[in-house]
Amino acid sequence: MASRFRSTTRDRPAPWRTTSWPTNSLNNCVGQHDRWRRAVVSKKSGSPRGLGRGLGALIPVGDPPAASDARIPQTDVAIERVVPNPWQPRSVMDPEKLAELVESIREHGIIQPLLVTEEPGDDGQPTYQLIAGERRLRAAKAAGLARVPVTIRQSTTQELLELAIIENVQRADLSALEEAAAYQRLIDEFKLTQTEVSARVGKGRVAVANTLRLMSLSQEMQQSLADGDISEGHARALLAVDDELVRHAIWEQIIQKQLSVRQAEQLARTAVTEHKAAAPVADVPVPTTEHQRVALEASVQRALGTKVSLRVGKRNQGALTIYFYSDEELEGVLDRLGVGES
Repeated sequence: MASRFRSTTRDRPAPWRTTSWPTNSLNNCVGQHDRWRRAVVSKKSGSPRGLGRGLGALIPVGDPPAASDARIPQTDVAIERVVPNPWQPRSVMDPEKLAELVESIREHGIIQPLLVTEEPGDDGQPTYQLIAGERRLRAAKAAGLARVPVTIRQSTTQELLELAIIENVQRADLSALEEAAAYQRLIDEFKLTQTEVSARVGKGRVAVANTLRLMSLSQEMQQSLADGDISEGHARALLAVDDELVRHAIWEQIIQKQLSVRQAEQLARTAVTEHKAAAPVADVPVPTTEHQRVALEASVQRALGTKVSLRVGKRNQGALTIYFYSDEELEGVLDRLGVGES
């Protein structure tokens, strides 16, 4: 009885030798795969997940922008027309990671376009000032690319700095010191508060405040942090010590004895405790007027770096309430009070 099933390719010879595929077929397959890969990457990069509150607010994602939007679609421009962002907060790039990116770009090209703003050039031709993508631009030049893909966006000077900071912070490309310096520039040059900075970059106010405290270290200590001689944990341990001479002595011990972060923290706590025990106790009178109460409350608030409430009742009695809004903030208050793990 004849089989009712159709024969398969196993029952008849293939129309061509599989060991010698036509060149145009291979090119079509490679081209389709490349287009599929780029579409998948493009779809992933357009997802709003992981952007936080900062970059998502400044660079819209999701549906295509309306015709009135300040951006225009992606285009390719000559690489020599792209100039670095003068507000770039990152001063150091890992040579090994940069070399890896160069090889990747040589093989696959630039998958994510550079974000730029268009400006008139001295020769009458437009130039494109980089907003985000400094590492990709350097790698593209090293890879010998003549043209690069860009997305053009009209941006103010403040947005140039904000976007550069946000991109680097969210990619974890900035060191703690570079991050602190970038936050300080936003505060100094654009008169933003710490709360406004935290909203821009999508981080908590306390995290921003703690990072900014690194700027209060001496230039020597900041340089040792930038060079990797001490870690961010060591730096935060040093910040718990207010006396500059004591702080400097601890910093020298950290470097000379290669102390761990835990050892540095213990040394700092001991120094703070001894300093407080040796310091004379100031005779602070109990405030008798509202003006005195407000002034004393403000002084305590500045000393502790957090909100406090001072209430004075009858017979010189009252209550001092210290507020904190996260574990980090509580740790900061305890450090200032010289209280910590023994």
